[in-house]
Formats: sequence, C-alpha cells, structure tokens
Amino acid sequence: MSDLTLIEKTKLEKLLQMGGGYVLDFSNRGFAAFVVESTGKDIYDSTYDCGSGSKANRLRAFWTEEANHLVGKLISDLLGHIRNSGFGAGDPALLEECRRIAERLRHGAPVQDIDAISPNSGGRDFEVLAKAVKDAIERNEPEAGLDRLHTFVVKYMRVLCEKHGITVAEDKPLHALVGEYVKRLKKDGRIESEMTERILKSTISTMEAFNRVRNRQSFAHDNPVLNYDESLLIFNHVASAIRFMGVVEDHTGEGEQEEPEANICDDLPF
Repeated sequence: MSDLTLIEKTKLEKLLQMGGGYVLDFSNRGFAAFVVESTGKDIYDSTYDCGSGSKANRLRAFWTEEANHLVGKLISDLLGHIRNSGFGAGDPALLEECRRIAERLRHGAPVQDIDAISPNSGGRDFEVLAKAVKDAIERNEPEAGLDRLHTFVVKYMRVLCEKHGITVAEDKPLHALVGEYVKRLKKDGRIESEMTERILKSTISTMEAFNRVRNRQSFAHDNPVLNYDESLLIFNHVASAIRFMGVVEDHTGEGEQEEPEANICDDLPF
C-alpha cells in the first residue's frame, strides 16, 4: 500500500485529468498496455476493481494496493507520457509538483529521520514549531520549511547545551552551540571513534552554512528560496544529526545506577 497523502492525490488527479473517469488521453486498451509496460501489472485485474471500474478508479485502486516504489514508477512514466505527447502539460508548476511526488515514492520517505524532529523540552510553541517543520516534508515542500527547521535546531541545541551546563548566550549562533556540544561529548567520553568525531565536527561548519541559507535563501526574509533538491539534502543532513544527538542523550546516565548495598549476611560463614 502506498502512502500517498490526500493532498498528493488531489494534485495527481488534477494533472492526470481523472475527474470524468479518464486518465489523460488513454483508451482502455492503451492504458492497459501502458501500465503493463511500466509495472508489469494488469490494471484490469480484479485486484483493481473499484467503483465503476473506469480507468481513473482503477488507477486510484492501484495507488491503494501497490507499494510506494511501484506507484512512483507508474506516476513517473505517466509524467513522461505527458512530456512526450504534450497532452495535459499546460501547468508546469503542477507537473513539477507531481514529479516530486513520484520521486518521493520511488525513493521512500524524502527525509528518513524526520521523526527525530521532535521537541526535547516542554512547551506548546516547541510542539507547534516541530509540527510546522514536519508539515513542510509531508507536503513535499522542504524549501518552504528551511527557516522553521533552522529555528527548531537552534532551540533544540540550546536545550541540549543547558542540560550539560554549557553557557547559552542569547546571541550565540547555531554552529557555536553545536561546537560547544560536540566538545562536551568528547570531554565526557561519549564519542568512541575518531570518525564519529570528525563527522560531528563537520556538522559544525555545516550548521554555520545553514545560518546563511536561513538568512539568504529561505522564507525567513524576502529571499529567492533555495531549490527543492538542495533543500531536501539539508533536511536529511540536519535530521540525521538530530537523530544521533537524540540517541546519545537517550544513553546518558546508563551504567551510572547506584550499586545495591551489600547484604551484611554475605560475610557470615553459614
């Protein structure tokens, strides 16, 4: 079963002109041949019986029954048909949005560690912020969430630093917060390999660059916004870093439990 959202389905139905039961300019025979060539599936199999059995309803059933990668493959090929035939290609913006949907489905979730974007302290504002970041990914619009992602990470890192007794000045930038935190992890012996240390240190410079993206290429200001693919790369890198930090924090305190008091009877010879 694919995880197409209602918003994504609405965009696809509009582009593929499915309102009257049709799919683009395909005849029944032509549509069946196209789906077989694209996916190896018989769209007129009983698996896809839905409602009136029209081409549109069968495609909807295909979206429901089949896995993400197969649905993404068929959508991608349908977009190729639009580009080659010119039929239904009147809205370039909608075509691009549907291309993104196909790519998401073909490659799995666009941000693998998106669930790591969760507050590490209480407060409704933090919850609302995290939800806004995740909503941008659910809509497959990472470029629209860059400024909120930056704000989230700053707040997240401030909480971590305060937890470990690191001074957090109001004007301390994101990369400085990350740098202080990585130094503390190293000092406390919570980094076991040189490679992990190097990866985390590279994250410091990455977060410094993220400051510039936030200020110059996001909706934080009146900017030309960064492109989709680079925005997605930033989301994935940042979410991965947050996930690792969350794992480290989950392990904090392990092995530090007090030893049970010795039983005074243990020394008795009977």
